[in-house]
Amino acid sequence: MIPLLAISAWSGTGKTTLLKQLIPLLRARNIRPGLIKHTHHNMDVDTPGKDSYELRKAGAEQTIVASQQRWALMTETPELPPLSLSYLVSRMDHSTLDLVLVEGFKHEEIAKILLYRQEAGHTLHELILDPYVIALASDVPINMPVPVLPLNEPQIIADFICQWLNRTT
Repeated sequence: MIPLLAISAWSGTGKTTLLKQLIPLLRARNIRPGLIKHTHHNMDVDTPGKDSYELRKAGAEQTIVASQQRWALMTETPELPPLSLSYLVSRMDHSTLDLVLVEGFKHEEIAKILLYRQEAGHTLHELILDPYVIALASDVPINMPVPVLPLNEPQIIADFICQWLNRTT
């Protein structure tokens, strides 16, 4: 099974910003990351007016859009229960990945780094340190029973992820 690592935090804490910094840092360390991002919004990755969008909207249950540079599979799921993280990971090509980073899915039983930003409007007492939390990244000093990493220093967080990955594989 490919290692999964969630980056978990409240909205507005900087999950996406941190991931955008971490991914190139991990790639520079020869780690091939994949990413699964959960959203509560009704999202669409296709563009209205494009052929693929129009064909999908015409009723195709699954649509693959492919080019020389990339391909994407879109599957309509309005009547299905929420998809599980394990199902989504199973759709990925594990032969091209060393790690799957997960944004969201904070209640999943997978390793996670919690983020805490003092200005995000939450208190430390609201943090949920479940047994899967391997570290906390914070912009203020905190005393916690897990390693505390500097939130604004993604190089240190990338180093921690590499060390964790070496221990888990």
